[in-house]
Amino acid sequence: MKLIIGLGNPEEKYKKNRHNAGYMVIDELTKRRLLKDAVVKKTSVFMNESGEFVKKLVEQYKLNPTDLWVIHDDLDIALGSYKIQYGRGPKLHNGVNSIEKELGSENFWRVRVGVDSRDPGGRVSGEEYVLQDFTDKERVLLEPVIDELCKKLATS
Repeated sequence: MKLIIGLGNPEEKYKKNRHNAGYMVIDELTKRRLLKDAVVKKTSVFMNESGEFVKKLVEQYKLNPTDLWVIHDDLDIALGSYKIQYGRGPKLHNGVNSIEKELGSENFWRVRVGVDSRDPGGRVSGEEYVLQDFTDKERVLLEPVIDELCKKLATS
């Protein structure tokens, strides 16, 4: 069994934020019902507190961190792209850092959804940027990524 967790922020005002890309993938996975031998959840806590939430689920289902797949936004990757990596993640991501700290391990899968489409000349800070909603044009680039990730997670 694998545990697939989407990171994000739970309040309605964050629903369309770039930081909620993980939630968006989970919503689509749940809608498609592609996964048979997996627990699929969104965190119910704010991004920076993800570690305790994830640790409780890992313990509840008696899983190893190696059975964990964490889906999250990533500013190190351009919008329209993604990476799936084991034991390696972004330079800085407080949600992922919280999980690593609580589990005492980096040995889990990261599904890194690229969200960066900032103008190189007038870049806003990462913290500010990820809490902004995806634009309509950005959603057009994000939707095929979500589709492909749903297919890959169903066969992984």
